[in-house]
Amino acid sequence: MLEFAAEGDLPMMIRTRSTILSVLLLVFLFTIPSASSLAQSQAVALPSKLSVHWEELTAADFREGIHRSQGTCLLPFGILEKHGPHLPLGTDLLDVRYAALHAAEQDYTIVFPEYYFGQIAEARHEPGTVAYSRQMQLALLQETTDEMARNGCKKVIIMNGHGGNESLLPYFAQTQLDKPHDYVVYVFDRRTPESGGPAKKTSIDMHAGESETSKMMISRPDTVHIDRANRESGADQHRQNLPEDVYTGIWWYARFPNHYSGDGSAATRELGKFQMDWWIDAVVKAIRAVKADEVSLKLQNEFYEKSQHPLDTQP
Repeated sequence: MLEFAAEGDLPMMIRTRSTILSVLLLVFLFTIPSASSLAQSQAVALPSKLSVHWEELTAADFREGIHRSQGTCLLPFGILEKHGPHLPLGTDLLDVRYAALHAAEQDYTIVFPEYYFGQIAEARHEPGTVAYSRQMQLALLQETTDEMARNGCKKVIIMNGHGGNESLLPYFAQTQLDKPHDYVVYVFDRRTPESGGPAKKTSIDMHAGESETSKMMISRPDTVHIDRANRESGADQHRQNLPEDVYTGIWWYARFPNHYSGDGSAATRELGKFQMDWWIDAVVKAIRAVKADEVSLKLQNEFYEKSQHPLDTQP
């Protein structure tokens, strides 16, 4: 059409084309979002309720999770070992994660994925037990907490779910004073209330017995085979005669060679609910205390500095 336009119409056609191009440019500019509007839309897109599972968060959600948790993260610590004839190998891991995840929902905290690389040398004779060397246990735990801290977890709560870690974890926490760290390791090691709740029927109840079986009825009832609980003896065999204040590594095997201590058949859901609710509440209190703690890291840094110049330390 423009090719056959009269010579006098060319200026008008040029102005028309210029106007059309200007309009198109304005439309284009207004339909392309700016960098700031993109950032705002991404910020708005963050969910109001974040998962507490480390492994379920996107990278952006993880950043927000660290902010919401005030840099506080839970490391639930289980194990893989025999639990009598009736409970799964991962009982400690399943129980501790159940308590940790429910506590983290009440006071937002990021929960590290499944961790079971602890001390279980006393059960190496039983099928399914995974026992790592002491060097590996300490090295892997150090690498794990270091990596958690590098990702913003400046307060790492190791939540113990396994009796065999009761000496390992305080020792690990103590070794954090070997060299400077920009984070603090806290160990929480309470799993069962000392009193209260439904009356217990058994006196020996150390492993896969009344309490542990009851809690599993809450955390993973589908894995409890209560009909098998009496297939083996969980009685104390008393095969060693040593004073109470003399320790040897074979003590557990000497007393409970079946890796079973107590009577799981005495378990009830009522006892399990009471103990699990108590455990979750205790973890929530620990999380809140750790979040409020503004002293430990300062004291750690003070200690690190003084330890470099011990002769300058004044009484």
